Amino acid sequence: MSVTRFGALALSAALITGTAAQAQTAPGEQAFKARCQACHTVKVGGPAILAPSLIGVVGRKAATAKFNYSPALKASKLVWTKDTLDKFLTGPSKLVPGTRMVINVGDPAQRAAIIAYLSTVK
Repeated sequence: MSVTRFGALALSAALITGTAAQAQTAPGEQAFKARCQACHTVKVGGPAILAPSLIGVVGRKAATAKFNYSPALKASKLVWTKDTLDKFLTGPSKLVPGTRMVINVGDPAQRAAIIAYLSTVK
């Protein structure tokens, strides 16, 4: 086999492997990375600079992770269930007037995918 053919085969294998790896990434993880990761982390020990870590968020009382939360979120007494996360991501300031969270996820399917993904992040 010539060097050119070998190189083409190696490149093809690399492209197929990369595509397969992307296909294995859950839609919720993809949506999280696209919509949430710029501010939130889901890595143990990851920095909480712009927004709190979302590790274990489903089932957690709001404003209890290590972060400087808004007074509104601290006073909300919310527990992050799938339902409250859905409402919050639909319109954060509608559910918690005065929250610092300004990004919403308008697409119900994308919200559901993100929440499903967050349910797995422990």
